[in-house]
Amino acid sequence: MPHRASQAPLAVCGLIAFLSCAAATAVPAGPVVVIAPPRPADVVDLPNLPDSLKFAVIGDNGTGEQPEYETARQLWNFHQKFDFPLVLMVGDNIYGADRPQDFARKFEQPYKPMLDAGIKFYASLGNHDSREQSHYKLYNMEGKYYYSFKAPKEDVRFFALESSYMDSTQLTWVQNELEGSKEDWKIVYFHHPLYSSAQTHGSTVKLRDVLEPMLIRYNVTLVLTGHDHVYERIKPQNGIAYFVEGSSGQLRAGDLRRGSPLTARGFDTDRTFMLCEIKGDQLNFQAISREGTVVDSGIIMRRKPQK
Repeated sequence: MPHRASQAPLAVCGLIAFLSCAAATAVPAGPVVVIAPPRPADVVDLPNLPDSLKFAVIGDNGTGEQPEYETARQLWNFHQKFDFPLVLMVGDNIYGADRPQDFARKFEQPYKPMLDAGIKFYASLGNHDSREQSHYKLYNMEGKYYYSFKAPKEDVRFFALESSYMDSTQLTWVQNELEGSKEDWKIVYFHHPLYSSAQTHGSTVKLRDVLEPMLIRYNVTLVLTGHDHVYERIKPQNGIAYFVEGSSGQLRAGDLRRGSPLTARGFDTDRTFMLCEIKGDQLNFQAISREGTVVDSGIIMRRKPQK
């Protein structure tokens, strides 16, 4: 498969007309509520119910290097306590060449126990990922650059976007999919963060200008992104919970701006992944380091349309 240049530009096309339409039709919606304990939990208790929806989140993972393997091993260790059936990938899934042997070294081998156990990975494409990767069977993209799917449990729909090439066709698709979704929970994930306190990239403002009005209008509760090689939980913005999970393989130690008004919780000294659980109107989350330390945790209450 051909490799996309590592510094592929973020293309946001047809924005002004679409932004004007989305902004004009935006209506107030109830805010997300995030309840985070002052100290992270020491064990997986999430509350880890037998009939809830459980899933993991990884981002910027596909290095094929030892830290990715160690982080993947820790994720599998937590699966023994927290039986998630699916993993969301927020992009930069394969760095460098993406030949069959590269998929083996950078994805199939580090995540082999999970793949063997039937856990499904649902990828979105980052700026280091070629579009041909959408045809890779184990990413479950079915040849689509962006797609949505209903969760196997609870009233949840996930929306995977391609943020590197956000053209008017994709924006129209996003609006139609969000508007047509009847699920209580709408969770959107893609690569470039709308909000980020990292020094290397930071917030992708142009993308935010065109996407956020739709996220607000159509009652999205949670947005998961990567690109910056840190973990950051953003303070709720316009009623929505935002996370940056870009350190499941890569890491930029010390990259978070200290004292940023955006940061609710940040961690930039080791690799991480996230565990999430939804039951009814409540989502519990934990961010866990490569060493198995819970570095952040909390509860998100689903956004509900204002009456």
